[in-house]
Amino acid sequence: MAREPRCRNPARGRPNFPVTMQAIGFQEAVEKILAEDKRYQAEAYSFLRDALETTLKRRKKATRKDPSAHVSGAELLEGFRIHALQECGPMTVTVLEYWGVKTCEDIGQMVFNLVNAGVFGKTDEDTVESFRHGYDFQDAFVKPFRPDPTNLSESDPNIVGT
Repeated sequence: MAREPRCRNPARGRPNFPVTMQAIGFQEAVEKILAEDKRYQAEAYSFLRDALETTLKRRKKATRKDPSAHVSGAELLEGFRIHALQECGPMTVTVLEYWGVKTCEDIGQMVFNLVNAGVFGKTDEDTVESFRHGYDFQDAFVKPFRPDPTNLSESDPNIVGT
């Protein structure tokens, strides 16, 4: 009879940052959030958590700064963008829309759902509004994969109207 695979210590190697799980675990917190707010899929919350962890690792590697330092809304949005492009590539917008995430403000709403659930921490300066004017999803996630129309015109002038 085959044994089920066992998980190794999932916390090993994870940064110690103020985004702590308080009295309840992450999954339990997400389940409670989803019971009250059905706008976003559970996968979107897990992806956001992973994007935050990746942002903190990238920051520590680049600056050797303490990974427990606060992450601003703008820094999290940029980390989310980079993580999404790396993980989903040209399918990013499709995946995020499937999860209910269509704008930077949606990311902020998820962050504050996790803050209110006691999973993420915040400072007095942190607001949902700080996520509102982040970036346009088409520019951030679609544009990097569009071919340069000038290159298309050079190879075959009939492809792109000139």
